[in-house]
Amino acid sequence: MADTDQHDRTESPTQKRQEDARSRGQVPRSRDLSAAAVTLAGGFGLYNLGQAFGGGMLQMMRGSFELGATQAMDTGYMLSALGAASMRAALAAAPLLGLLLAAAVLAPLAIGGWNFSATALAPQWDRLDPVAGMKRLFSLQGFIELLKSLARFTVVALVAVLVLRHQFAQFALLSTEPLGAAITHALRLAGTALIALGGALAAIAAVDVPLALWQHNRSLRMSREEIREEARDSEGSPEVRNRIRRIQQEQARGRMMAEVPRADVVITNPTHYAVALRYDETRMRAPVVVAKGKDLLAQRIRELAREHAVPLVEAPPLARALHAGCELGDEIPARLYAVVAQVLTYVYQLRVARRTGAPPPSEPRIDSLPS
Repeated sequence: MADTDQHDRTESPTQKRQEDARSRGQVPRSRDLSAAAVTLAGGFGLYNLGQAFGGGMLQMMRGSFELGATQAMDTGYMLSALGAASMRAALAAAPLLGLLLAAAVLAPLAIGGWNFSATALAPQWDRLDPVAGMKRLFSLQGFIELLKSLARFTVVALVAVLVLRHQFAQFALLSTEPLGAAITHALRLAGTALIALGGALAAIAAVDVPLALWQHNRSLRMSREEIREEARDSEGSPEVRNRIRRIQQEQARGRMMAEVPRADVVITNPTHYAVALRYDETRMRAPVVVAKGKDLLAQRIRELAREHAVPLVEAPPLARALHAGCELGDEIPARLYAVVAQVLTYVYQLRVARRTGAPPPSEPRIDSLPS
């Protein structure tokens, strides 16, 4: 793509541009959203699972320190005791750790979806360039990140001070409670503090998520020249597209001409237009246009009709109306049923006359059409 300045990129990114960006690992992400989700998950986990978590860890600690002198000197026993204590600690912490893992995985998917890119895992040596690093530091993006960091620090620090002041008396009274109750109470206080901090981070994320989406879309915006180059790369040069279009038209014309020998009648202008109709009363509701053309193409349709003994009926207004109002495969309009019925009646009478050797019927004269 052309190397254009950012102010030249005024067009929304194409679908291909967005897919290429995802393949390189460029998807919108918000670190504040992830931090808020993990903090809130940890707070709710400690508040609701604190008793089970604290009780499990307390039982693990008690069991680990209740050792006799013989057991403490037995290396084999100590190794097995360490394994059992580790297992009890893992089981006690598993629900809380699972909740944190789910929040850490699901939060980034909320705005960018699931995306894996090997390109994003490759080392980017240009990141080590000090000049480029200084440019990023003093760029608009760097300024925005600085403001976000200052806002994050200010909000979190303010909320932390308010929470600690509110919970100070309760923390001071923990020493007067039984050990099990004190652990549960302490974990709930910690959970409440984390919920308050998570709420503050969620407020920051409510601003950061739209900003991240805007920045991502802005980074993918394209110039008109880039869109034209992409179209050329995707579809080929105009010469190739025109050649493909001509080939497709020739193939469609060939299929259309193959239908002329199977037509029931060809209605002519007499020279400028020709429309071939077929009607099978067992399968069709109304006659269908199987071929049409004007000038040289109309002449070719008439020639094929004569070669295969398909009746030609001269009806200029009907030929023009069918050519203008019907595409290949279309049924004729309802307002033309009566007129076309006259033509088909003539065709069927002509077939009978040819088989029996009787004089041919008079060709219908159609000078006007019903409005």
